[in-house]
Amino acid sequence: MQRTRREFLGLLGGGIAAGSTAGCVAPARNEPVGERRFAMLYEDVAPSVARVQTTTGGRTGQGSGFRYRPSAADGAYVVTNQHVVGPDPDAVRLQYADGAWVEVEVLGTDPYSDLAVLEPGEAIDAEPLPLRETVPPIGTEVLVVGSPLGFSGSASQGIISGRNRSIPAAGNYTIADAIQTDAALNPGNSGGPILTLDGEVVAVATARVSGSDNLGFGVSAPLARRVVPSLIETGRYDHSYMGVAIRDVGPLIAEANGLPAARGVYVTATEPGGPADGVLRGSTGEAVVDGTPVPTGGDVIVGLGGTSIDTQSALSRYLALETTPGDVIDVRIRRDGSETTVELELGTRPAPRA
Repeated sequence: MQRTRREFLGLLGGGIAAGSTAGCVAPARNEPVGERRFAMLYEDVAPSVARVQTTTGGRTGQGSGFRYRPSAADGAYVVTNQHVVGPDPDAVRLQYADGAWVEVEVLGTDPYSDLAVLEPGEAIDAEPLPLRETVPPIGTEVLVVGSPLGFSGSASQGIISGRNRSIPAAGNYTIADAIQTDAALNPGNSGGPILTLDGEVVAVATARVSGSDNLGFGVSAPLARRVVPSLIETGRYDHSYMGVAIRDVGPLIAEANGLPAARGVYVTATEPGGPADGVLRGSTGEAVVDGTPVPTGGDVIVGLGGTSIDTQSALSRYLALETTPGDVIDVRIRRDGSETTVELELGTRPAPRA
């Protein structure tokens, strides 16, 4: 479940640090023609998107955020990225489209989903934006609104170019179910909305790959819908935890372990005393295939809770969207040449090391 950030080239979310890198809105009007669709959507949503400015130890940082209301009975808050506000800012301010600045309180942050929730100190005349329940198909057109490089109210357009991506998070973990887009994301876009043309937020802009102009990522709306209410209520969010080190089953692992197909998630080790300790088995040996050392003897996870699991991304997505710490789930594994099912009680992911 852990991946090194070095595996993901130059991930720098959209936030800018000085001296360093890096209720629902009314739907769009019916069937506008051509590029006018984007212009009309922008007019609808731009007042709900804010520039976020932080001050920490005399240094300033910038990003974006947007108004959100979990339900009609709740107040309206501002969603942004955790890396925009940082772990302990001295002050956080918002600037909306009318140019006015307001100071806000940080209600909660979650480094593992890179989400944060802010509460304005005064009422703002801006409609909340809705978070979609599902991620639409690849090829769906999207609009990004934010403050890249401090240019407030900027917009870029593109499509959803990938779904169910895993991108680096705190502590060498990954953010599951991320969306990929070719819309321009630059430093300062972090925390802003990625919207479908019906005015719904499909993802929270969070990262781009350095050196690439059309490879950006966002925290999916389904994950945000789980995390944000908890940040509002308790200031934190607890992620399910198996306590395993894993890797995808590729051709080398399949050959070394006599597997019928290169699919599933191989368990290289279990955390002593963790949820999977004594339930799942890590590697017990090593073989050399095509001159490469390959672990052997570990369990191969092929299903969770009745859902087929072919990759680490699928496993992470299931844990992130379908489970809660304390749940007991059925884990379908391949061990010693045959398949069996074991029960595992999920724990809570430990806090990132300082």
